[in-house]
Amino acid sequence: MEFAGFPFRAGQVGPWRRLGGRGHAPATSPSRRSGPGVTECGPRAGAAYNSPVNATLPTAQSLRAALAGLLDGLPPKQATQAVDRLIASYRGETPTDAPILRDRSDVVAYAAYRMPATFEAVRSALDALVEAAPDWTPATHTDVGGGTGAASWAVAGAWEGPATTVLDWAEPALALGRELARASGSPGLRDARWERARIGAALELAQADLVTVSYVLKELTAAARTELVDAVAAAGQAVVIVEPGTPDGYARIIEARDRLIAAGLRIAAPCPHSAACPIEPGADWCHFSARVSRSSLHRQVKGGSLSHEDEKFSYVVATRFPAAPAPARITRRPQIRKGQVLLELCTREEGLARTTVTKRHGEQYRAARNVAWGDPWPPDIP
Repeated sequence: MEFAGFPFRAGQVGPWRRLGGRGHAPATSPSRRSGPGVTECGPRAGAAYNSPVNATLPTAQSLRAALAGLLDGLPPKQATQAVDRLIASYRGETPTDAPILRDRSDVVAYAAYRMPATFEAVRSALDALVEAAPDWTPATHTDVGGGTGAASWAVAGAWEGPATTVLDWAEPALALGRELARASGSPGLRDARWERARIGAALELAQADLVTVSYVLKELTAAARTELVDAVAAAGQAVVIVEPGTPDGYARIIEARDRLIAAGLRIAAPCPHSAACPIEPGADWCHFSARVSRSSLHRQVKGGSLSHEDEKFSYVVATRFPAAPAPARITRRPQIRKGQVLLELCTREEGLARTTVTKRHGEQYRAARNVAWGDPWPPDIP
C-alpha cells in the first residue's frame, strides 16, 4: 500500500527529516522477491502455498505454462489489435453493462494480457487474509466476474480443496477458463463450475465461505456496484475485492469497504482496523505492487521488452469470523539509510505515522532491512 507523495498530518512517530534522493528498495532475500526492487507481497510469495512440494497447487509458472499451451499459434497482429481495444475499454470512463470480452480472440488476448497480473494481485490479497486468519480454510469459493479464472487460480494456490464456482457474463471467457483449468493439474480447478451470470444489479449469490471480486467494479454503474457489494457481503464469510491501484480504483475500494463494514463484516486487511480510512478524501490514495514475470508471449502481446512488470492494485479483505489484522502496515517502500530504516505506516491507534528504526533496535532493525512495501509491522521476531 503506497501513498502518492503527500505530507502526513497525523500520528507521526519518531519524527525525522525527509532526506533528498529516491528511497532504496528494501534488501530482501531472493525467496522474498521475483525480481529486483519490488516484492511479491506476503511471506509465501513465490512458492506453492501451504505445501511447497505439492506440484498440484497452481503457481504463476503453471499459469504461464497453461496460457502458452492454449495460446500457441495466436497471430501476433490479431492479439495486439485485440489488446489495444481492450486497453481502450478498460481505461475508458464510462462503465458498461455489456461484456467487454466479446469473442474468443478478445478472450485469448485478455488472458495473455491480464491473467498473470490479476493472479499476482489476488494472490497478494489472499496472502494478507492467510496472515490475518492462519487457521481458517474455505470449503467453498465464488469468483464473481471471474472471467478466465485468474482469481480462482490464486485461491486454488492458497488452499487445497475449495469447491469453486466462477460466474461471468461472457461465455467465451468461461470457455477459455475451463480449458485453462483442465491444463492446470489442480483437482480444485479442474472440478470448478463455470456458470454464466449477469454481474451487477440483481445478482443472486449462494452462500460461500469465500467470495472474490477482482477488477470488476469499474465495469459497473454506481448503482450496480452498490448492489453487487451488498450481495457479496450477504453471501460471503470472507470477501476479497481487488481493483486497479489508481485513485479511482482506490475510491471504489473505499466505497466497498464502507458497505462491507455497514453489512457487519470486519476488515482483516490491508487496514489494521475497521475505523474510517485516515487518508483525506481526494488528496491521496493507497495501493500495493506485485511483481509479474513476463513470458515471451506476454511480452509480445503487451509490446514490452522487460522480463517483468509491476502490477499496482488496491484491495480490501473483510470477514464475518474472527481475524487478526496487522497492528500496522508499511505504506511506502522502506528507505534504507546508513544505520537506519525509515518506515511510513498506517497504524491501528495513530493513523498515518512515520517511524525510524536504527541499529540500537537490534533484531527489529535487522527485520526492518528485510521488510517491503505492504508488509505488516512490526514483524514477528522469534
